[in-house]
Amino acid sequence: MAMRLPLGLRENCVRISRRQFIRGIAGSLTFGVLSRFAAALPDPVYPFTLVPPTVSRITWVHSSGKSAERYLPETDGSGCAFLDYDDDGWMDIYLVNAGRSDFFTPPHPLHNALYHNNRDGTFTDVTEKAGVTGGGYGMGAAVGDYNRDGFPDIYLTQYGRSILYRNNGDGTFTDVTEKAGVAAPGWASSAVWVDYDNDGNLDLFVCRFGDFDKAKHQHCAAPRLPGLEGSTEYCNPGVYKPMPSWLFHNNGDGTFTDVSQSTGIADNPGRAWGVVAADINNDGWMDLFVANDQLANFLYVNRAGKHFEEIGFTSGVAYGEGGTIRSGMGVDAADLHQAGWMDLFVTNMNHELDAIYRNKHDETFEDMAVPSGIANATKMKSGWGVKFFDYDNDGNLDLMIANGHPDDLIDVIYPRVTYREPPLLFHNTGKGLKDVSQESGPVFATPMASRGLALGDFNNDGAVDVLISNNNEAPVLLRNVVGAQNNWLGLRLVGTKSNIDAVGARVTYQAGDLKRSTTKVGGGSYLSSHDPRVVLGIGRRTKLDWIEVKWPAPSHAIERFTEVPLNRYITIVEGEAKWK
Repeated sequence: MAMRLPLGLRENCVRISRRQFIRGIAGSLTFGVLSRFAAALPDPVYPFTLVPPTVSRITWVHSSGKSAERYLPETDGSGCAFLDYDDDGWMDIYLVNAGRSDFFTPPHPLHNALYHNNRDGTFTDVTEKAGVTGGGYGMGAAVGDYNRDGFPDIYLTQYGRSILYRNNGDGTFTDVTEKAGVAAPGWASSAVWVDYDNDGNLDLFVCRFGDFDKAKHQHCAAPRLPGLEGSTEYCNPGVYKPMPSWLFHNNGDGTFTDVSQSTGIADNPGRAWGVVAADINNDGWMDLFVANDQLANFLYVNRAGKHFEEIGFTSGVAYGEGGTIRSGMGVDAADLHQAGWMDLFVTNMNHELDAIYRNKHDETFEDMAVPSGIANATKMKSGWGVKFFDYDNDGNLDLMIANGHPDDLIDVIYPRVTYREPPLLFHNTGKGLKDVSQESGPVFATPMASRGLALGDFNNDGAVDVLISNNNEAPVLLRNVVGAQNNWLGLRLVGTKSNIDAVGARVTYQAGDLKRSTTKVGGGSYLSSHDPRVVLGIGRRTKLDWIEVKWPAPSHAIERFTEVPLNRYITIVEGEAKWK
């Protein structure tokens, strides 16, 4: 299939290279040249630059199977992931595609894509060899080491039946779905690996969207406007019956038990899109924040690993202003305000405003979207993938949002609303989040039909890069060109008594006058999975005085490290009292 980057990025690939050549930095889209010239430039450098497929060698393209019938799954996928599948210390890439289903028969075989990182800015397609092609209408990917063997496994969510790929440790994977008991029949969207019962094993939460199949497909006529006569548009998801999500308990022997009923998860049918796992009340048990489309969002508070209490309404995160139902898509959690408590974020449709919920320390939240400026910046956008991260390594958490409207006829139906929309970038000034999209270069001026967003430092320079998956188009790989200008330390955390991925670990660190804390959440964004390493930014400071790791339950151990290096990645194994 011919490579189809979003139109604006195709144009920018040419225009940027020519202009930068004139300025003396020809080829800044390649790694070596960019790193040589970035520090020497007297002008501000755009924080992210597009890595074109001619450089990355990522030629895979998403195919949604768009049809005149406009079946709803066509417009909602798909996701992407960073993972180090071969444990060589370099982030590889996994991309999810559509495929055969009851409403779609591809004219040619479609497959997902696993790209091996060649350590030189290029990637090699190893999908067939690895055995992770998929086998249905794919949606997203959740990565986690569920069997504690040191190699990340992939849970592929799909419409129809999902797949668990066990990593064999030799560059290949095996489909163990049936043995594991995690097929999750229906329409699965996002998923997250989290140790909900604190037994040290990663369990699996799987979001389920509405009750949909070809027989239940609704035909929704487009408005009677010029050019749309007789057309069908994608239906409002509210026409489909909500369904409960799944929670699978890890039995520790390669199998899982469906505990959705016994834990209360099944008591709350939804149209779930995004999920993030975080301890919102600091009780040592991981909770779940779930975004629902045209329904109240769910906040499942974990009551000692036995039961989940859904408190979305009483906590203030279920609805929009005035109790309005919104179209929740992507979610994330972070201690944005450095108060020691996890705040929440959810993306919504245009005119609904994205929400940023400040934790009030009593299982309630306050929506700070309006005073923070988030509301105004997102008013005309439809958000999907979203993630907090410190893109410039100054020690403050920033924010990126991938956007795109789900209705490909929206340009005709509503003025000022478009199907393709540019991503948004917010810089944390220390006093709040500032929308810096317009000053951050062509990437943030280019409309895309974006869905998934994943974070990962693919070139190991400490500057966290971004992968955006686009509906029915090529993915976009963005290289961070400013993070490495500040000092940093990257951590690979390996749990022994706690879960091996250290989901839920809290890292506190100090560098001179800068003291920060960050928590490793489970999942976040939309249909996507992220680099498991934690990057600690300290700005221009030249020494990290100490770092402290509080391991999640059942360990609860606290380990402090001094005399740590800068500008490299280190591994910390729980209980070893040293880094390597």
